Amino acid sequence: MAKYLVSEPEVQVGSWRKQLWSYFGPAFVASVAYIDPGNFATNIAGGSQFGYRLLWVLLWSNAMAILVQYLSAKLGIVTGLTLPQNCRKHFSRPMTLFLWGCAEIAAIATDLAEFLGAALGLYLLCGPALLAHGWTRTETLLASAVVSAGAVFLILALDLAGYRWLEGGIMVFVGVIGLCYGFEVLLVHPDWRLAAFHTLVPTLDTSSAGNFHDSIYLAVSMLGATVMPHVIYLHSALVQPRLKGMAAEGMTAVVVSPLPRVESLSDGLRRQYLRFELVDVFVAMNGAWLINSAMIVMAAVAFTHLGAPVTDVEQAYRTLGPLLGPAAATVFAVALLCSGLSSSTVGVMAGQVIIEGFLDIKFSIFLRRLITIIPAIVVIAVGLDPLKILILSQVVLSFTLPFALVPLLILSNRHGVMGSFVSGVGTKVAGWVTVGIIVALNVVLLGQLMLGT
Repeated sequence: MAKYLVSEPEVQVGSWRKQLWSYFGPAFVASVAYIDPGNFATNIAGGSQFGYRLLWVLLWSNAMAILVQYLSAKLGIVTGLTLPQNCRKHFSRPMTLFLWGCAEIAAIATDLAEFLGAALGLYLLCGPALLAHGWTRTETLLASAVVSAGAVFLILALDLAGYRWLEGGIMVFVGVIGLCYGFEVLLVHPDWRLAAFHTLVPTLDTSSAGNFHDSIYLAVSMLGATVMPHVIYLHSALVQPRLKGMAAEGMTAVVVSPLPRVESLSDGLRRQYLRFELVDVFVAMNGAWLINSAMIVMAAVAFTHLGAPVTDVEQAYRTLGPLLGPAAATVFAVALLCSGLSSSTVGVMAGQVIIEGFLDIKFSIFLRRLITIIPAIVVIAVGLDPLKILILSQVVLSFTLPFALVPLLILSNRHGVMGSFVSGVGTKVAGWVTVGIIVALNVVLLGQLMLGT
């Protein structure tokens, strides 16, 4: 059997900043889930109805997201396996199949919603021209969905050139979304002092019983839907390519043998990667938090005087033009399109990680994309309202979220899985408190949606 001598590099190549940049990427890919089309609708509704009051929800949601995403990355770095692979390794076969079923439901629901979001963004940009030539709304949406599917295939093809290309492409999309909302915020001239106050001080609208109930509902929606199940699985996989690269570069074989194994990496190299990944997670998640906050700020200034809340992204697009000019509406649609395309790409990647990890099979990511297109095309072709499907998908995710979070906490807290990297008492407590809050709020959200209250 081959053996390796594991040694730390004596001389670091390049500066610390250059090394850090080479590790940027996984968390940015995961962050796309926090600025997907569902976030657009929720944040706009919250800002248009309650102004700046719910900004604090995003701050606390972001803190939870940082913890959960770091734990997912940590599990992947320490074990050299994805979360689904760890579940298959450490849980019973029936439990593994049950978790796989829940994960598949989450992946399909997520991808359906995000693909519809991409189609809706393209529809807002190009639909008016087609509608003017006699196309129906359903036909225009269907054409937008087909074009969006082709665009996602092209984005996924970047991975053929290397994982850095795909990560770079996703980071460009995140950057465009950020620039679009930066532009929107500049147009509306917000009250920064009031925005900062409501970011730091938790407040709800207590002016009436109805407003208090609605503000609770929206706060629960924003907080409970923050952590998306599919990126919990995905982040543990996104760190693997660099881990394998470290194994190839950081070890010296003493005999002719196969490629170095990830399992043979020293604790020192893994800790170095964890430090870099923590920075990656911190920067990426805070970037997503700023974008989400910009959505609320824009809606708070632009829509609060309308007399009725803006409840969906298409209504927001139609309203922005007359209020702030055609450029504002166009930029909004571009941001939605970038959000839909990038999040749909990430959803497909997560679906591949889920099926391969839980079932120990090889599955083409392009086949996965083709399969997940079918439900979205059917939804549009039969004339169902994409916005209602987006809401339904959030209900489905509320059901499946605990079945990603709980296994992550169980595995990351096991000494037999993590060894010397097992979570400390503080992290364990924070993790279970986070999971408890998210699950409880999702249950409340689900109950309110089912009761129609």
